[in-house]
Amino acid sequence: MKDDFVTARRSTLMSALPEQIASAVCGHCVRQNYARGETIFLQGDPARTLFIVLDGWVKLYRIAQSGEEAVVGVFTAGQSFGEVVVLKRGDFPVAAEAATDCRVMQVNAEVLFDLMRRYPEVVGSIMASMYGHFHALVGQIEQLKARTGAQRVAEFLLELCPVEAGACTVHLPYDKVLIAGRLGMKPESLSRAFVRLKAAGVSVITETAAIADVERLRAYAEQDRAEAWSKAQ
Repeated sequence: MKDDFVTARRSTLMSALPEQIASAVCGHCVRQNYARGETIFLQGDPARTLFIVLDGWVKLYRIAQSGEEAVVGVFTAGQSFGEVVVLKRGDFPVAAEAATDCRVMQVNAEVLFDLMRRYPEVVGSIMASMYGHFHALVGQIEQLKARTGAQRVAEFLLELCPVEAGACTVHLPYDKVLIAGRLGMKPESLSRAFVRLKAAGVSVITETAAIADVERLRAYAEQDRAEAWSKAQ
């Protein structure tokens, strides 16, 4: 499908490839639908496939020794995952689950290896994708270390904003428990963060967040951690 190809081309994995090679990769892919809550793969499963999200949201998570779920990442349309472990021919260190109803493009590892042998450009594209995931992880660590919980929620809302300035309304793309997990918070901490963000012009009702001024919210997200905390009290 043409629309699927356009979406897949947005991924870091595919964006750097020449059109002909990208088309060859997509030509060997399988498209799969998953219902919300359905397992895509389990932690410890052999990694024989990498994935590109075409529609909806997918979460990656690990189960800690305590039995608690730790969210590693959440991916949406035009994003890929699984590249590193597939290249190692290892087992998935995380599990993947449909956070919403979703559609995923699956790229078989053996097909990918064959294309890598024939087209060196594929190797560069995979390296770029791996770097993109590493950069995202560094950003997450920075958020956890340098931002209050309310600031992390503010940054999450800013990623969803359709405008750069003025007022807007955004729809929370998945449930609040998952939002909390993605941001390294407990659900009760997320609720407190929403309350604190009222002072920054944010009003959250069920699955909708009304933002009075995007620039004001951005200023709050970027200000000094100690200053943001004192203003939230």
